[in-house]
Amino acid sequence: VNPNDQDAMIEAIEAALAMPEREQIERNRAMQERLMRYDIEHWVGDFLARLGDARAVQAERSEQIVTPAIRDRLVDDYASGKNRLLLLDYDGTLVPFAAKPRMAVPGEATIGLLEELARASQNEVVVISGRDRYTLDAWFGSMDIGIIAEHGVWVKERSEEWRMVESLSDEWKREIYPILELYTDRTPGAFVEEKDYSLVWHYRRTEPILGAQRAKDLKDDLLHLTSNLDVGVMEGNKVIEIKNTAVNKGRAALNWISRTAWDFILAIGDDRTDEDLFAVVPPEAYSIKVGIAPSKARFNLIAQRDVIPLIRRCVACDRRATAKKGKPGREEGLISAA
Repeated sequence: VNPNDQDAMIEAIEAALAMPEREQIERNRAMQERLMRYDIEHWVGDFLARLGDARAVQAERSEQIVTPAIRDRLVDDYASGKNRLLLLDYDGTLVPFAAKPRMAVPGEATIGLLEELARASQNEVVVISGRDRYTLDAWFGSMDIGIIAEHGVWVKERSEEWRMVESLSDEWKREIYPILELYTDRTPGAFVEEKDYSLVWHYRRTEPILGAQRAKDLKDDLLHLTSNLDVGVMEGNKVIEIKNTAVNKGRAALNWISRTAWDFILAIGDDRTDEDLFAVVPPEAYSIKVGIAPSKARFNLIAQRDVIPLIRRCVACDRRATAKKGKPGREEGLISAA
């Protein structure tokens, strides 16, 4: 009984007072037997065992965190790689989250790092995002890199046009959009983002407790409504996204992963949509989950702020190699990553 629940306490006391004597004896006997078995020594032993289990789990998790030793090994493997694939998530990985998606614009330093990575002749760089292709094209379209948009719906290879991974229908949006609008009206700060083949309900700017509850309710409603539709409901970082089940980041990334025998693969992402990516990279790849949470990735970086310094170390390897050889990479010159 919850002692803070007055009604429940009253009901429990009434039930105890009205309980037949035979039942009282049986219940007390069961409690006494448990107390005899579960004495102070048993309790202490149980507590210490659980504490040991917790430490074991903690130790296991700490082995997956990118320590300085793991970071140095990654950078060394990158430096020795002759055929390298870098699969980089955008929001929450290359840049921190912003209150509004349009505010999370890549800065000059981020652009500079990507351009330097792309200039290294050993590298194939792919930026992967849930954003629409028009936004990504405006930011990265002029770079010599690959781009995946809308969590795998659209793919753009270097120097090529956008193409769909698979022919999809967006007819389902007519049925789902009104539901998202209803929840938006009920949740101050929430808003709906519409893409070509997906809908996203954002609640980053809502009151935290209300937003979390509305997100749970919305997800439950959507799972019921979409049971007969070829769409899936995904919960991301302060977003609920509805998209076609036929595509995901992993399937789109296979377009590059299966192309050749890469001797170095780096895949970094921060949310549940990136788990599809981690699931398809080879087991020896450096798959990294940003944040401390269970993941299919081999390693975890503690926070988004640790991503760019790691990439800078890789870029520094290319700079040293270029300076040593005395010749440029894919294009003439290198720009500063400032």
